[in-house]
Amino acid sequence: MKKLINDPDDVVDEMLDGMVAAYPDRLRRLPDTGVLVRADAPVDGKVGVVSGGGSGHEPTHAGYLGEGMLDGAAAGEVFTSPTADELEELVAACDSGSGVLMVIKNYEGDVMNFETAGEMVEMEGADVAQVVVDDDVAVEDSLYTSGRRGVCGTILVHKVAGAAAHRGDDLEEVQRVAQKVIDNVGTMGTALTSCVTPEKGEPTFDLGEDEIELGIGIHGEPGVERTGMMSADEITEELTTAVLDDLDLDEGQEVVTIVNGMGGTPLSELFIVNRKLQQLMDDHGLETWDAMVGDYMTSLDMMGCSVTVCAVDDELTELLSHPADTPALKR
Repeated sequence: MKKLINDPDDVVDEMLDGMVAAYPDRLRRLPDTGVLVRADAPVDGKVGVVSGGGSGHEPTHAGYLGEGMLDGAAAGEVFTSPTADELEELVAACDSGSGVLMVIKNYEGDVMNFETAGEMVEMEGADVAQVVVDDDVAVEDSLYTSGRRGVCGTILVHKVAGAAAHRGDDLEEVQRVAQKVIDNVGTMGTALTSCVTPEKGEPTFDLGEDEIELGIGIHGEPGVERTGMMSADEITEELTTAVLDDLDLDEGQEVVTIVNGMGGTPLSELFIVNRKLQQLMDDHGLETWDAMVGDYMTSLDMMGCSVTVCAVDDELTELLSHPADTPALKR
C-alpha cells in the first residue's frame, strides 16, 4: 500500500483538520467529533440541511458545505456510519429554530443512527424531517442495505434541498423537493479495480486483471455481474440502459446526467464515458439540461465510474441552477 497517510487510525481526524485548514473562514469542526458545519451555522431563519456517512467518499459529504447546499455533515470512520451521538450534535448545531432536514443514504447504519439522532433532538423541541436516498438501480438488499443503496444521486438531493432552504422555503417544502429528486433519479456504477482501505492496506475484494464488476457499490459491495473487460462505450451502454429501464422516461424528457469518478479514474476517461452517455440520451429522445462530469462521490482509490440520470422539470431546474458556493461544487 502506498498512501499519503500517517497512522491509519488518524486518517479521518487529520483529513477533517486539513479541510478546516483549507477553508478556515467557511468551515468549523465541532470539538471532539467528526462533524463539520458551516462557519455561520446555524443560519437564522433558514431550514438546516445536513447529511453524512462513512468517510472514503470525498468530496462527499463535507465538500458540499456552504451557501445553497449543506449546513453540516458528519464523517464516520472509513465506510462506517457516524455515531448517533455525533449526528445529534450535527443536527443541533444546524438548527436555527426553523427545522432541519436530514439527507440519508440508504445504508442500515446511516438510517438507524440518523433516526436515533433525530428522535433525540426532537425530545429537545427541535423540528426534524428526513429523506432517504436509494438511487442505485443495480441491486436491492445488499450487504449494507434493506432496499436499494444510496449513491451519487444524493448530490442532486443536496443541491435541490439546499437551494430550497436558501431561498427561504419551510421544512415541509424542503423535504418535498428533496423527495422529488429521489423519485426521479437512478444510478449504476462499475469497478475496474478494488479500493484499498487505510486500515486493511490491501484490496477489499479480488478482481482479476481482465475483469470488471457491473453494479458495484461504493463500499465495494458486489454488483450484478462480473465480466471480462469491456470498452468504455460498452460499459457506458450497460450502465445507462439499466438506469433508463428503471426510470422509464418519456421521449422529450429533460434530464441531468452525472458521470462520477470512483476516485482512481482520470478525468479524460470520464469525458469519454460522457461522450457515449450523451449519444445515448439523444438516441432515447431525451434532452440533457446539464451534464456533470467529475469526482462527486468516490470510493477511495477505486478505478471505475457511475452514471446518474435524473428527470427534471422547471421546478427542479430552477433549484439546480440556484447559486451555491461550496468547496466541491459552485453554481
